[in-house]
Amino acid sequence: MTNAPQRYERFVLPEGTKKVSYERDTKIINAASFVIEREDHTVGNVVRMQLHRDANVLFAGYKLPHPLQYKIIVRIHTTSQSSPMQAYNQAINDLDKELNHLKSAFEAQVEMMKQPGDY
Repeated sequence: MTNAPQRYERFVLPEGTKKVSYERDTKIINAASFVIEREDHTVGNVVRMQLHRDANVLFAGYKLPHPLQYKIIVRIHTTSQSSPMQAYNQAINDLDKELNHLKSAFEAQVEMMKQPGDY
C-alpha cells in the first residue's frame, strides 16, 4: 500500500472543477497566468511553442507546480496590441486547426495504404 494518488486522478477532471482558470497579473501590465487542470508537459510545451509564434507575445512559459499536482500553469506576457486572453485563445484555436489538418492528412494516407497497388 502506498500513499500515491490513484492513476485516474491524472486525467479525470473532478466534478465542478474548471478545466482552465485565468488570473491576471497585478504587477505586470498585459500579463496573466492560466491554470490548466489535468495536463502535463505534453500540452504545456505545445501551447508554449504556439504562443511563441505570436509576434505580440513577449513571454510564454509553463511550469508543473509539483509532480503529484496534475495541472500546469501557463504564464503569458503580451504587447499592448494584444491581451494574454486573446493570445491564449488564438494559440488554442490555431492548434485545433493544425491538429485537425494533421488528423485529416493521416487519415488520407491510411486510406491510400489500404488501396491495392503501388505505394
